Amino acid sequence: MSQTNWEADKMLDVYIYDYLVKRDLKATAQAFQAEGKVSSDPVAIDAPGGFLFEWWSGFDQLRSGLLQQLKPFMQSPQSFHQLNIKQPVSSSGPANSTGTANTTGPSPGSAPSTPSTHTPGDAISMPNLPRSGSSKAITMFGTDGTATLTSPSNQLADMDRFVEDGSLDDNVESFLSNEDGDQRDAVGRCMDVSKGFTFTELNSVRASTSKVTCCHFSSDGKMLASAGHDKKAVLWHTDTMKPKTTLEEHTAMITDVRFSPSLPRLATSSFDKTVRVWDADNKGYSLRTFMGHSSMVTSLDFHPNKDDLICSCDTDGEIRYWSINNGSCTRVYKGGSTQLRFQPRVGKYLAASSANVVSVLDVETQACRHSLQGHANQINSVCWDPSGDFLASVSEDMVKVWTLGTGSEGECVHELSCNGNKFQSCVFHPTYPSLLVIGCYQSLELWNMSENKTMTLPAHEGLIASLAVSTSTGLVASASHDKLVKLWK
Repeated sequence: MSQTNWEADKMLDVYIYDYLVKRDLKATAQAFQAEGKVSSDPVAIDAPGGFLFEWWSGFDQLRSGLLQQLKPFMQSPQSFHQLNIKQPVSSSGPANSTGTANTTGPSPGSAPSTPSTHTPGDAISMPNLPRSGSSKAITMFGTDGTATLTSPSNQLADMDRFVEDGSLDDNVESFLSNEDGDQRDAVGRCMDVSKGFTFTELNSVRASTSKVTCCHFSSDGKMLASAGHDKKAVLWHTDTMKPKTTLEEHTAMITDVRFSPSLPRLATSSFDKTVRVWDADNKGYSLRTFMGHSSMVTSLDFHPNKDDLICSCDTDGEIRYWSINNGSCTRVYKGGSTQLRFQPRVGKYLAASSANVVSVLDVETQACRHSLQGHANQINSVCWDPSGDFLASVSEDMVKVWTLGTGSEGECVHELSCNGNKFQSCVFHPTYPSLLVIGCYQSLELWNMSENKTMTLPAHEGLIASLAVSTSTGLVASASHDKLVKLWK
């Protein structure tokens, strides 16, 4: 086709017509050409140079026009987001102080996020999460008071998955990322401010030179640990987000980090097949190094009541119990390969995900009490609510919430389907137990399970691999493959 006589918006029709001709679908091609008034000029679709030149030239014209339209919005301040929420009655019994949901795997990093404009739908009120019942929220986007923000960048999620297999090295990530300037990012993005609920980005810090895959608060909320691909765990003072210490003994990426609920300890798991326990008050060396896994360790957790017990799982589905005092492995069995979390407070159950199933295991007997099924794809993360009565499981296309307290255990009581931006991590809001915070590619999804409504908040420039909460401070932390860790409240 001549470069001088085509229009950009007609190019797709030309290529479709050319495809039909080459597939020998002559009648269809003739009908398509006549109805669409498609040019019959030859097009070099089979030649990479010709195809790319013609197609991307037209695309570039459209892109330039779109950027000109968006420029005023990109330069304007971030607008406030309205989200009305009623304070719920707190769950009975003492609540565990922290809870997280995180996963592993690389993704393209990028520069700190820029303000975006978001207009919410109807106000969301927040009654208590029901203790029983089978009502499910399946279709959550586009209607019935739902507010969403979509972006062409969300279409890059699939590219994010492609990079995870290691076929593109970190040099690409370094090129795409902003390595210059102050690593601290003072931001005022918030979801305001009605009837007592706000959700504001308080602080943002460049936490690593590579992708951050996990984070967790100390029980008092004064410390935050983050770790990831650079093989280091960093402890931050949450009031200033200045680093306290850096822990460097692993020889491969760190997949999980957890604080002890009762002692000044934290633990890390790694693709180097080890679990390490550290003294949070004394930097520079690990108290214990547990070796025994035959494959990469993907997750770990401290028991909420037994100070001596720590648990880990690996990519072969092996779960190991470790005694911190004795420095030995006390039990080995199969059941989890992606992530595991002890039930808060009582510690009766261990939730462990493998493939598309969550196994709820009895901590004492290792018997599987419930096999939670219904996900079509691999489960990326699991998280408990602070009471230990509800468990959320996250796959890329679905979030399910299960009841595991008194009453009908193992029943799915809430369900949310993805509408394009794949889910990755989750955590229950530290103050509003019926609000689930979901980490996606670049955005946070706030899901009111009781009222079946969601809101989308731009948050990062990469995959949000991990979320953590502190009920002591009300803080939410997000860790992303864009190398940033952010605090929200």
